Amino acid sequence: MPKVKITLVRSPIGCPLPQKRTVAGLGLRKLNHTVVREASLPVLGMVRKIAHLVHIEEVADEA
Repeated sequence: MPKVKITLVRSPIGCPLPQKRTVAGLGLRKLNHTVVREASLPVLGMVRKIAHLVHIEEVADEA
């Protein structure tokens, strides 16, 4: 399954609580923090809800 690199580029301060929880649910903690997750439907749905706060890149598979 392909992977995506998700980077938090804007602060969730001032955002509604569900968006803050989505940021935390993806494992993002601070600005410019990056995580790599599998591009599953639940993860892509979470990214879509906070698309204005993150930058997304596709990562090549290492298999």
